[in-house]
Amino acid sequence: MNRLNYYKRIFSAYLTATTSQLTFWHEIPDVNENLVTDRLGEYYMPFTSKADYKGYYDDQGIPMLDYRGAIGLQYNPIAIAQYGLGNYNLFCRTRDETRKKRFINVANWLVSNLEETRYGTKVWYHHFDWEYRDTLKAPWYSALAQGQGISLLLRAHKEVDDDIYIYSAKEAFETFKKNIREGGVTYIDDDNHIWFEEYIVYPPTHILNGFIWASWGVYDYYLYTKEQEAIELFNQAISTLCDRLNDYDVGFWSLYEQSGTRMKMLASPFYHSLHIAQLKILYRLTDIKLFDHYSNKWTSYYNDPFKRNLAIFYKTIF
Repeated sequence: MNRLNYYKRIFSAYLTATTSQLTFWHEIPDVNENLVTDRLGEYYMPFTSKADYKGYYDDQGIPMLDYRGAIGLQYNPIAIAQYGLGNYNLFCRTRDETRKKRFINVANWLVSNLEETRYGTKVWYHHFDWEYRDTLKAPWYSALAQGQGISLLLRAHKEVDDDIYIYSAKEAFETFKKNIREGGVTYIDDDNHIWFEEYIVYPPTHILNGFIWASWGVYDYYLYTKEQEAIELFNQAISTLCDRLNDYDVGFWSLYEQSGTRMKMLASPFYHSLHIAQLKILYRLTDIKLFDHYSNKWTSYYNDPFKRNLAIFYKTIF
C-alpha cells in the first residue's frame, strides 16, 4: 500500500500540469554572477524564480510545497531558505522593502522552527515521511537544510543586526561538528573523508548536490564569524570532493549519489545541470581547477545528444 501511494503521488506530481513540489524545485540552475568570495554577499545561485514562487503560502507568507498524495501540503525548510535567499539577492539589487520583508520573514520562521533533537542538537525538521532508499520517518533533518538555513540567517543578521539570527545560526552550525550518529549531519568514512549528508541514513549515500550546498553554509559561517573550525570543516569538504569527484563520473553523465545499488543512480537532467552550476561556483570560491575541469566535462556530456539520451534511458530503467 505504501508503494502504491508513492507511485500515485509521483505520477500526480510529474504527469499533471497542476502545482506540485516540482513547481518550486525545478528552476534552471545558474551561477549568480554577482557573487563575491571574500565576504558575505549575495547568495551563490540566483534563486530569482523561487523568490516569486507561484505556489502556496501560509497566512504568514511562508511558502509551502504540495507533495500531492498522502503527504500533501508541507513546510520544507530547504525550500523556505531558498525562497528567502532569492528574495535577499533581489533586495541587494533593488533595495525593495518588500523583498527585505520576505527574507526577514523567512529568518524569523527559521528562528522559531529550530528544534532540539534527542541528542541536544538544533535542527530544522521535515515533519513528513519521505520515500528514499529507506523511508525517512518524520521528523527528519538534513545537512542541506542546516547549511542553507545558516546562509539565510547570517544575511538577515547582516541587514538587521538582531543577535537572535546569529545565535540561531551558531546553534544550527553545531550539527556540522557532530557525527550523524550523534545528532549531527557529518559522516567521516574509512579514508577519513568528511561528508555532509543530505539524508541521514546508514550507510550514508553522499548525495552530491546536497553535500555541496551544505558546504556553502559552512563557508558562509566562516566568512561572517571568522571561526577557524568552520574554515577547517569547509577545507576538509573540499578535500573530499577533490579526492572523490571522479566517483560521480560514469563516462557519459554524473551520478546523483553513491547509493551502493546494483544500478548506479544517475542524476536527472535537472540535477546534472545543478552539479555543473555548483562546480562552476566551487571553482570561483576555491580557484581549484579540478572543479572547472569537471564542470566543463559534464557540460560536454549534457550537450552531446547521444550521451544525454543514454542518461535519460538509463535513468528511466533505474
